[in-house]
Order: sequence, then structure tokens, then C-alpha cells
Amino acid sequence: MPTSDWVNRDLFPFQSRFIEIDGHQMHYIDEGSGPVILFSHGTPEWSFGWRDLVRGLRGQYRCVAPDLLGMGLSDKPAEADYSCAAHSARLAKFIEKLDLKNICIVANDFGLSIGLSQAIRRPENVRKISIFNGWMWRLDTDPHYNRPAKMMDSWLGRVLYKQFNFPVNVVMPAAFGNKKKNLPKEVHRHYKMAWPDAASRVATYAFAQELLHANDWWAGLWQHRYLLQDKLGLIFWGMKDTFVPTYELDKWIQAFPEARVIRCPEAGHFVQEEEGDLMVEELGRYFT
Repeated sequence: MPTSDWVNRDLFPFQSRFIEIDGHQMHYIDEGSGPVILFSHGTPEWSFGWRDLVRGLRGQYRCVAPDLLGMGLSDKPAEADYSCAAHSARLAKFIEKLDLKNICIVANDFGLSIGLSQAIRRPENVRKISIFNGWMWRLDTDPHYNRPAKMMDSWLGRVLYKQFNFPVNVVMPAAFGNKKKNLPKEVHRHYKMAWPDAASRVATYAFAQELLHANDWWAGLWQHRYLLQDKLGLIFWGMKDTFVPTYELDKWIQAFPEARVIRCPEAGHFVQEEEGDLMVEELGRYFT
């Protein structure tokens, strides 16, 4: 399993745990007690991104935050299936192995569909859902996504992702509403060190390719969104997100008109990094 001696335990003061799923070690944190909150991250993210929420909520809830295979401190096998569907299947096994019951879900980015697929698969086991800055429908007809996705699905994209750690070094800072304030060097280092070399970056590159290849899977989930109607009740949205535009929020509002929407005018894509205190306060009430 990857080394974690570079992790600043003042920032991430949690016990690292590991579980074997399909022959590989997945890292996770499991803090607190009470009703279960399952955190489902996107890219280039890992459980480190949930640190402020876990610190703030573990007094009331059992906070479980896995690192998807190939991400964070989980194993990064070169030949694994890193499709969204495969991540979803592994997360289902993770839930079953830990015997997580009556769970609440917090999910964003690619992790939104991976997390919400658990509620569609087993709606009786999911109590409430909160989402932010993500999607669960086809993106291949939208030039905002498919034009850069086609470029990334090329030799140039492979070089940018694997040799230059493009999603961490370029995309992540650009996705913040205020990177100077909310992405200090010591925080950014924890994303850089999670993927320290080209061999470790297979999963992050696979997510870029999924923008072209996962659309049928997302469409299938969206057809079953009715199963989430009484569960998805709280939506945060970073209004300065240039990667998942605000018109995607309109789709969520139309599909779930009863959900409470909290717009964060100064936050970008990673709302949990920029508005952690607000999320803790609102999630603490919502999941009660």
C-alpha cells in the first residue's frame, strides 16, 4: 500500500484504515459514532478533502470516507478497471464489508454518480443525500465537456495527466473561487503527493477519459432518479465553478424541486475546501 509518511497529521488527524476489495487495498477513515455519513469524492480528490467536514461532524455522526481505488492512499494498480461503473461496484462491496446501514451520502464531482448509484442500487439502505457541483446525466452532447475531453483522450492528454499531473497542478487551482485564500501550499501538497509520479496517475487520467466513455452509465442512473426523490434534500453549489457550470444546478433543481439549495457565491468547484464551516453547520442539521 502507498506510504503516508508525508501526510501532515495536524491537518489530517485521523486513523488510516485499509480494507481489501477485489484483491486491492482501499484506504478509508472511519471517525465518530452515530448515524453513518458516507463521503464520495471525485477527482483529483481523496479523503483528505473531507477533513474539515469529518472534524466538524464526527461528534454527532459516524463519518466514513474511502479513497477510491487509484486515488489518495489506496492502491494504484496499473491494470485495474477505473471506470465509474467499476468504482461504483467496489464502493458497493465496501459498504457491504463494513456493514454500513441506513446511510447518509455526501457526494460531488465524479463521486456524485458513484455515490448516488448506491442509493439507486439499494434505496432502502440510504436515508438522506446531499450533493454539490456534479452531474448524473450524459455530457457527450455538451461542447463544454466533450471538446476538452476529446483533447484529453489523446497523446497530449496522456502526457499532461501522467507526466505533469495536470489535474492537480493546473485544474485544481483554477477550480477554486479563491485559491490564494483557500488552497495554501501545505493543503495543495497533499493532493500533489497523492499522485507523485506517472505510474500513480492511471486513475486520474481514467476519469478524464470517462467524460467520453461513461455517458451510457450516467444516463442509466438518471433514468432512475425517481428512486432518490425522497432522499436528495440538500444541494450546495459553488457559483464560481467554471468546470461544472451553474446551468447544471438548474437540472438538479428541476429534478428535485423540494430540495433546499444553498448557493455559495465565492466558492468554486471544491465547496468542501472553501465553505467547510457552512457545510458542517447545514449538514449537521439536515442529517439529524
